[in-house]
Amino acid sequence: MTSPIEAETMTAVVIEGGKGPASALKAAQIPRPQPKTGQVLIRVKAAGVNRPDIIQRLGMYPPPPGAPDTMGLEVAGAVVIGAGRWKAGDQVVALLGGGGYAEYAVCDARHALPMPASLSFVEAAGLPETVFTVYANVFEHGSLKAGETLLVHGATSGIGVTAIQMAKAAGAKVIATARGADKAKTALALGADVAVDATAEDFAEVAKREGGVDVVLDMVGGDYFTKDLDAIRTGGRIVFIAAQAGGEVALQIFRIMQKRAVITGSTLRPRDADEKARLAGEVERVVWPWIAAGKVKPQVDRTFPLEEAAAAHAHLESGAHVGKVILTVG
Repeated sequence: MTSPIEAETMTAVVIEGGKGPASALKAAQIPRPQPKTGQVLIRVKAAGVNRPDIIQRLGMYPPPPGAPDTMGLEVAGAVVIGAGRWKAGDQVVALLGGGGYAEYAVCDARHALPMPASLSFVEAAGLPETVFTVYANVFEHGSLKAGETLLVHGATSGIGVTAIQMAKAAGAKVIATARGADKAKTALALGADVAVDATAEDFAEVAKREGGVDVVLDMVGGDYFTKDLDAIRTGGRIVFIAAQAGGEVALQIFRIMQKRAVITGSTLRPRDADEKARLAGEVERVVWPWIAAGKVKPQVDRTFPLEEAAAAHAHLESGAHVGKVILTVG
């Protein structure tokens, strides 16, 4: 371990009043976190902004026990106090339980990965939350294999962009949905084989014309579920990671039986430390070589200084982004 740094406080983004609109986000001085045994202290260079941060800001997604109250689930930066495989000066990306919107962050040393040499801090900060989520849900829960077809909704979101690239890197066909013709064209440019403007076409009908799909990555929920079930082949898997259009659906039991469908889903943040460490190892083994080969690359839509986190949240909420929104620090 290196000697502790001198600063006892740091700039971080807090939610004024505990919850509220984007304008409630303010930069403030708070105590610098102290790493516990097995944790590293990271000098943050960039932090990803994700939809779960918005849900937390609204008071509906509290941090798990032991995690910081402040937001931020992924960062890129340099290790200041090392642990495990990491020493001071190492450049890393890290999956956090919270606290990434700050000058310093701590995390379990096992939840950090080496920053890919081909990427900048800004690009790398957009990796952990999306890559871990896609790997766990598409490849583990969804069991996507080479030669199969993935249907991914929200194609131009951070998750959507990552899912398209990772599925293509794995040898799968990708059908992507987006809202609007321009975003559908963008999905094709990102590597999707087929793109559907969900405001103008029935994605289930398109999927059936393409022979059906094996895995659906759904962050929409609501009335998409019935169409997902229609789109999958026999033995298909529907994986939910969010429910932006509604969390309750009509469960068509006989249709599920006929399709031999698997309906599943997961969250990432509440997983225990050992499970996240296992997942980190799998991501480094499988996905990091894809990044090194240029098959997977973060798409950064826009950056904002840490002090402008409110504007970053407003931009993400507008839905105008393609890829990741990133906060720059220092």
